[in-house]
Amino acid sequence: MPKAIELIVDGYVRLNDRIALDDLRIQRRKLAVDLKARTGFDCRTTIQQIEEDIIVIEAGLAQLDDAAKPNRPQSL
Repeated sequence: MPKAIELIVDGYVRLNDRIALDDLRIQRRKLAVDLKARTGFDCRTTIQQIEEDIIVIEAGLAQLDDAAKPNRPQSL
């Protein structure tokens, strides 16, 4: 079963919404930084999940990059 972030990213990719994906990545990065700065709590599992989310988001952004590239005819 796909994780929620995969479904969200897939939806943004289908809508070609780069801005929403960038915003989502920025939000996750800020959250990871905040959690890493915390003391007195073990946030390793949460940080790992957030970093996995960022990987999924970046894969979605890469899909949009690939789709935006012009198709060049292959040379013979």
